[in-house]
Amino acid sequence: MTEFCSVETADHVTLVTIDRPERMNALHPPGNAELGEVFDDFAADPDAWVAIITGRGDRAFSAGNDLRYQAEGGERVPMPRGFGGLTSRFDLSKPVIAAVNGVAMGGGFEIALACDLIIASDNALFALPEPRVGLAALAGGLHRLPRQIGAKQALGMILTGRRVPAAEGQQLGFVNEVVPQAELLDAAKRWAALICECAPLSIRASKDVVYRGLDEADLEVAMGNSYDSVRAMVKGQDYIEGPKAFAEKRPPNWTGR
Repeated sequence: MTEFCSVETADHVTLVTIDRPERMNALHPPGNAELGEVFDDFAADPDAWVAIITGRGDRAFSAGNDLRYQAEGGERVPMPRGFGGLTSRFDLSKPVIAAVNGVAMGGGFEIALACDLIIASDNALFALPEPRVGLAALAGGLHRLPRQIGAKQALGMILTGRRVPAAEGQQLGFVNEVVPQAELLDAAKRWAALICECAPLSIRASKDVVYRGLDEADLEVAMGNSYDSVRAMVKGQDYIEGPKAFAEKRPPNWTGR
């Protein structure tokens, strides 16, 4: 049972909904720790291929760190997987989609940046406003945003704390698609279904090679590196099933193994 989020799984897709609408889905240490356990379970479940994370209601994906909880002297709980159970999770090979419904501020934006795709409602707002309250976006935002949209555009957001609407987020390159609020979850599930049409081990190898390759400054080195995820793909049943299904002109029956 979960207290600060809800979890639903169907058709290989795990939907995680942050459930603190009375605090605009802001997260406190117990909530972060719970989400860490939720994504631990997702990572370990062989039948869960893609995750979607969103927020309850239509006002906020997550307003970030629950400063009110902190000001009230709330208990601090270790969160080794980072904010939202995602920002310090560097070993998750399965794709995660952020379905951003409304405000994604501070740590909420950092959760979205830690996901592989961001689908946003047309009323979504993104910002790293930490400097405005004497803080800094140290849960990955200061590193991920420049890597995703370039230093100048990222610093334009970081040094001002300004709010960026969904349409501008798409222009800047950190949002994949903008849809009306009422269509957000359907759009995120559509992206998840497209991913599930592909072989799971191929998806995990592709994600792994992209991120690890970006860590290399030299393209030749990145392409020449050896990747365990690629070896697992080549040894898997789906590596045989894919070409066989193509030859037999039928949909493949992926097992994820």
